[in-house]
Amino acid sequence: MTDVTAGALRRDVKIITLVSTAHGFSHFLQLVLPPLFPFMTDAFGIGFGEAGMLMLLFYATSGIAQTPAGFLVDRFGARNVLLGGLALGSTSIGLIGLAPSFWGVLPLAVLAGLGNSVFHPADYSILTHTVSHPRMARAYGAHTLAGNIGWAAAPVTVLTLTHFFGWRGALLAVGCLGLAVVLLLASRSGILLEERQRRAAPRPSTGAAQPVSYLALLASRPILLCFAYFVLLSVALIGNQTFMPAALNKLYDISLATGNAALTAYLLAGSAGILAGGVLADRTRHQEWIVALGLLVAAAMVLAVGMIALPEMVITVFVALAGFTTGMTTPSRDMLVRGATPPGATGKVFGFVYSGLDLGSAVTPPVLGLLLDQGQPRLIFVLSAAALALTVLTAFGLSSKARRPTLRVDASAAE
Repeated sequence: MTDVTAGALRRDVKIITLVSTAHGFSHFLQLVLPPLFPFMTDAFGIGFGEAGMLMLLFYATSGIAQTPAGFLVDRFGARNVLLGGLALGSTSIGLIGLAPSFWGVLPLAVLAGLGNSVFHPADYSILTHTVSHPRMARAYGAHTLAGNIGWAAAPVTVLTLTHFFGWRGALLAVGCLGLAVVLLLASRSGILLEERQRRAAPRPSTGAAQPVSYLALLASRPILLCFAYFVLLSVALIGNQTFMPAALNKLYDISLATGNAALTAYLLAGSAGILAGGVLADRTRHQEWIVALGLLVAAAMVLAVGMIALPEMVITVFVALAGFTTGMTTPSRDMLVRGATPPGATGKVFGFVYSGLDLGSAVTPPVLGLLLDQGQPRLIFVLSAAALALTVLTAFGLSSKARRPTLRVDASAAE
């Protein structure tokens, strides 16, 4: 390995580590409140329905604000927006520990959602414009994996802190930890300023470009396909990650402990799939085939679990395989979005398309919950499998470069 190659590798690893750390802590903040709901309901004299409103406000605000956050990223640079969002989210979560009443918590949940909204547009803008192209998919995969680790770490961490300091002290500690992470990242993030420099640099033209406004860009066929991809994917993820244990219990009388063990296998295998998928995506120019293979296998596994009475061990294996193959598609998915994004619009596009995850996550749980209430657990698996299969169609739509116009964002039109 030459000195130049080794230097590029060290630089890429530093960038990926910094961005993934921020992303992991953003996911950590997403899951610190739900484990504390039993304590908060007692302290504020509310029910779990009111407590659930906190997460509704959080995710609704985050989803609505992601596209505007993308505009801020492309206008002011991803580094500053990223650090500002992490500081806002950490401060808001910490202040919940000081809230005198439930009504004082609600605006803080909104502010935490605003802080959460910046991560996808900011993170992907930095990675896209600074990481070497041969390692791009692995960078996307590491970014996603860090988010999963943040989710996994949050419940055990916040409950341990609660044991020693109470739930209010735990939230204050989490907020202070988040601000410490902000300071650490700020002290080491000078390299992230390259994102604005590289984004501003002219790119060689590959053909006649059509000038479009930002709104026209977000309404263009490839970007809407990306948005649809994430909406459909969220339907399957909610079905598998949120309702699988209960659906298995109602459908086959499998214990909730066994169902949750299958869910754990699904999540762990998904993390392994992300790592494998990053290597695969960096070694091919046809990421749509990785997406197609992975999601179709996952759809088949989920459908088989829902339609056939299988032994419990086989169910766990099938569920784990579905998790692995779904995770395997994640880096390729992000590469497809990158390929559909014109120069100068990375933040806007990633912010907009990732808001599809929030949209699907908001509307899917009531529908699937109603199916369980109506005694139709099998349809949970059918809908999840159908959503995965339909997602494949959007991926192939994105791969059709012959029908995708070359776009040039017209800043004056946006103003």
